[in-house]
Amino acid sequence: MKRFIETIKNIFKIEELRTRIVYTILLLLVYRLGSYVVLPGIDPTQLANLKSQASTGLLGLLDMFSGGAFGNASIFALGVMPYISASIVIQLLGVMVPYFQRMQREGESGRRKMNQWTRYLTIVILLLQGPAYITNMHAQLPASAFLVSGFSYNIFATLVLIAGTMFIMWLGERITDRGLGNGISLIIMVGIIARLPFALFAEAAQRFSQTNGGILMFIIEILILFFIFVASIALVQGVRRIPVQYAKRVVGNKQYGGVRQYIPLKINAAGVMPIIFAQAIMMFPLLLARFDASRGLAATLSDFTGFWYNFIFAFLVIVFTYFYTAVTVNPNMMAEEMKKNGGFIPGVKPGKKTAEYLDAVMTRITLPGSIFLAIVAILPAFAMMFGINNQFAQFYGGTSLLILVGVVLDTLQQIESYLLMRHYDGLMKTGRLKGRSGM
Repeated sequence: MKRFIETIKNIFKIEELRTRIVYTILLLLVYRLGSYVVLPGIDPTQLANLKSQASTGLLGLLDMFSGGAFGNASIFALGVMPYISASIVIQLLGVMVPYFQRMQREGESGRRKMNQWTRYLTIVILLLQGPAYITNMHAQLPASAFLVSGFSYNIFATLVLIAGTMFIMWLGERITDRGLGNGISLIIMVGIIARLPFALFAEAAQRFSQTNGGILMFIIEILILFFIFVASIALVQGVRRIPVQYAKRVVGNKQYGGVRQYIPLKINAAGVMPIIFAQAIMMFPLLLARFDASRGLAATLSDFTGFWYNFIFAFLVIVFTYFYTAVTVNPNMMAEEMKKNGGFIPGVKPGKKTAEYLDAVMTRITLPGSIFLAIVAILPAFAMMFGINNQFAQFYGGTSLLILVGVVLDTLQQIESYLLMRHYDGLMKTGRLKGRSGM
């Protein structure tokens, strides 16, 4: 406890770190306040049906990512999911389309161009999702809930929703540039955490109302949640280290190389992206059905506890884990850089053989990582089967848990870097804190 208090004091002794933390908190507060600002022309006292619809299924997931703004008919109702979907599409184009591949190789200028394309695509997606959301509100809310109606109001409300999402994107960019951590990730995390107290209270009230072992069951649920949280940290931080020997080189009077280092290959190099990819695909039928999940394919894919939903979801997670790992980890480039610097893996020839060896190792370690990621993704369904409240069950796995783990570790890693640069003790007694991007 004494060490923790001392670390907090050291954090606030660093002026730049203190300024970044305060700036980040203020912008996140602006986002949370905006999630309660109801769309103009909507009676906020008649949103009960919309909130009920957003409490379960895929719409419940959207509501969680938006921090409850979806069910509140807020100006931030669509959240950052359109931006995430656009980012996924642009990343896929960066693999398949030569024009985007060239932009990726242009450094900072190419990154700015890619970000601009992402914004344009986000607006296109919003032009589809905005009218769908307005149509869904007309279906769920009584006519008296709309103080203004008509085609012109629908256009106005769609523009407000587009402006709300673009403002969230701007907040995220400001946090990334002048705050602490990745802005978009922090906004998603804050939205998820905002739902946790309500979900925890609802589950506690449900268990305490039971006379036969309700309190004991609640304690067991908390312990299981803690165990899953620890396992998720292991999934995020787990690595397989490959030894690399560097040959001795003499330049002038100095000797270089001759040392052994390690390449850390992450068990889950894809992070949470495979789950986001899979859920984006699972939401397409719901979008085409204009948020009506009561019939057809949308009904099948909206049943969280159904066999086909979980089977397809887990299969897509495994497939996308391999796909995203192949995109982010390039064995040929690693082998080329190793050869250029006089390094080699003991027992493996440099060049093509090294690339094949690294590819084989990544394939083997990605399999258990992808299966574990798929299990974590569908854990909320099993939690619901055992009678856990739908909202609280979302925290037993899936995207919400991994986002919480990954974002918290990344942010703490940045804080630790500031502490170590100022010669203060880090956040951990032993070793370095590793986030999703930590090596």
